[in-house]
Amino acid sequence: MPELSHGRRMLILAICCLSLLIVGMDVTIVNVALPSIRADLDASVSGLQWTIDAYSVVLASLLILSGSTADRLGRRRTFQVGLAVFTTGSLLCSIAPGLGWLVAFRMVQAVGGSMLNPVAMSIVTNVFTEPRERARAIGIFAGVVGLSLGIGPVLGGVLVDSIGWRSIFWVNVPIGVAAFVLAAIFVPESKALRARRIDPVGQVLVIVILLSLTYAIIETPRLGDTWEIWGLGVVCGAALVALLGYESRREDPLIELAFFRSIPFSGATLMAVSGFSAFSAFLFLNTLYLQDVRGLSAMEAGLFLLPMAAMTAVFPPISGRIVASRGPRIPLLVAGCAMLLGALPLTRLTSDFSDGGLLACYLVFGIGFGMLNAPITNAAVSGMPRSRAGVAAALASTSRQIGASLGVAVVGAIVSGGAGATIRTEFAQASHAGWWVVVGCAATVLLLAAATTGQWAGRSTSKVAELLEVDDQQPVPAVGR
Repeated sequence: MPELSHGRRMLILAICCLSLLIVGMDVTIVNVALPSIRADLDASVSGLQWTIDAYSVVLASLLILSGSTADRLGRRRTFQVGLAVFTTGSLLCSIAPGLGWLVAFRMVQAVGGSMLNPVAMSIVTNVFTEPRERARAIGIFAGVVGLSLGIGPVLGGVLVDSIGWRSIFWVNVPIGVAAFVLAAIFVPESKALRARRIDPVGQVLVIVILLSLTYAIIETPRLGDTWEIWGLGVVCGAALVALLGYESRREDPLIELAFFRSIPFSGATLMAVSGFSAFSAFLFLNTLYLQDVRGLSAMEAGLFLLPMAAMTAVFPPISGRIVASRGPRIPLLVAGCAMLLGALPLTRLTSDFSDGGLLACYLVFGIGFGMLNAPITNAAVSGMPRSRAGVAAALASTSRQIGASLGVAVVGAIVSGGAGATIRTEFAQASHAGWWVVVGCAATVLLLAAATTGQWAGRSTSKVAELLEVDDQQPVPAVGR
């Protein structure tokens, strides 16, 4: 690919960020609409969980495939197909006649969404080759993720109260169309010089693992200790063992297990799972608490979450600049500490918890989550061969979506089992165990940040790069080391 001007590179970054805006916003904008969806479509708590997790599970299942497909068939082409499918899925969601249809159309959205985040990250990685400039671009990239996640509840609240919950899906359409047209005009086509073969067996095993695990967690409160739940556990475990064995012997595996020999990469992957589990659980619990327990409207609930939204938008670029100059350790430690401090007081949540206390928790937690994304993304691609950029970025994105799925599934199961049918009166007490899950996830981020970001850990990435590097590729330079 020829050298592009600075202005052209920034325009390409902006186009890629448009795709992130709709994918990230779609995660949180739906959360604030859950009570309205439940009332209109007569959904249970588990039905609400599936509205969120059907999207996250399918997205997580296909991200790696989409990343490697883009490296093989063309990143711009895959990016545009993703935009078209995601926009179509959004239109279908807006006309869903029932909960089952809504869940199905959310899965269509996810198929398109899987072609956006990792492919956009791969495009950015290949356009911004200078280490510090790439780190700043990743910071902006992460900032848009934070912005999209943050404005989702506020925008969703306004749309739900003024037009109705179906309007939350309409907002994706003009953005998706604009990004499609701009990509066709300005984004150059690029491919990996060494194409990877499709891995259908690995893809099926990944889908089986994620679906069986999520289904078992969500449906345990309804089904209880039954053979069906235990059978799903056995299927999930057997599929995981089969996946590890199969992928370790395959020349072009769906999941590059060698990546996990890099201590920073493994740490970033686990921090992504833990951090996004904490965030998705935090948002799910607060959305139901503010509307079902405190009696706020969707718009009022969105405005209540504004401090968290603002921090998730403001701090990712700051985190990206720190990563560029000092490395990922400081922002990751700050992220773990702030998320922990923001969630801990909510383990004593009551129906009359003070407004000031809630706002303080949202503010502090938002700072932590805002600091998390940029160093995770950087760790996923820094030091790895550029030919594997799509796969590495997809693994990081997959980890985020797995975390988002597990967070909603676990705390939803806890609340559903604890509050039962009287969720309005018992939710606050039933949510305590869920808040301890959030605290545990934040503590995991903090511990992993301390353990996997030292210089000694960075040396393991160089060894992995040497193992994976092909003759006509150079590794993506690490930054902040």
